[in-house]
Amino acid sequence: MINVVQIFLFLVFFQPVENSILWCENDRLDWTDFKGVPDVNMDAAALTASGITLELSAKATKTSLIEYNALVEARFYPDKSWFKREFANSFVLAHEQLHFDITELHARKLRQKIDQDTLTINIKKEIFRLNKIINKELKEMQQDYDRDSNFSRNRETQRNWQSMIFNELKKLSKYK
Repeated sequence: MINVVQIFLFLVFFQPVENSILWCENDRLDWTDFKGVPDVNMDAAALTASGITLELSAKATKTSLIEYNALVEARFYPDKSWFKREFANSFVLAHEQLHFDITELHARKLRQKIDQDTLTINIKKEIFRLNKIINKELKEMQQDYDRDSNFSRNRETQRNWQSMIFNELKKLSKYK
């Protein structure tokens, strides 16, 4: 008789999924989704708080992985997201939406890595390592995006980023 050990892991790398909005291709953010209090000490017009959540369940013996299920989601956190009314316009909102889209892009990249990697009995450690890599890339891309677009002030660069992220999401549509 095979001794089966069940492993359950729930990782949320920003905050619990309650009070969050799941990324959806056909749903776009609206200013009413931003419920946080603006930081008057920041020069920013708005702030989008988003992140990747990961749920993992697995069945394994002492020596091999039998099966697993990984649920990876991109989420927006309304209570941590804010905007300053005097700067609220459709262009700034599009900039903030793209931050959320970049989060979804990286959720798809994580789904792809999980799908393509050969996972073992050490699945918890392996998934954690993949998640750490993807979250580092996500943080770097978010910073590059803000820097390149000058926080939405450079409209041409902003449009280039929108096109690039749209194309990257399309390339990874298998993992949505």
